[in-house]
Amino acid sequence: MSLQIANPTVVAKVEQLARTSGLSKTAAVEKAVDALLREQRPSAQDREWKQLRAILAQIDRVPELPSPVDPFDWDEHGLPR
Repeated sequence: MSLQIANPTVVAKVEQLARTSGLSKTAAVEKAVDALLREQRPSAQDREWKQLRAILAQIDRVPELPSPVDPFDWDEHGLPR
């Protein structure tokens, strides 16, 4: 399967990328496409971190309430007054 790029600006960018990276034009395009695909398709680990951050954000929204059964008044250091 062949790929033809008619835009001369894109062709020049591919050639520049190949020269600066030391790769062939095909390898340079493949590497760039792989990098873009990774950005567009988050990994399972990325999804898990996103879910964890969402859970932690929900926990952060829970207000701090004094315990109704705690007989002590506590200071800012966690010590009874």
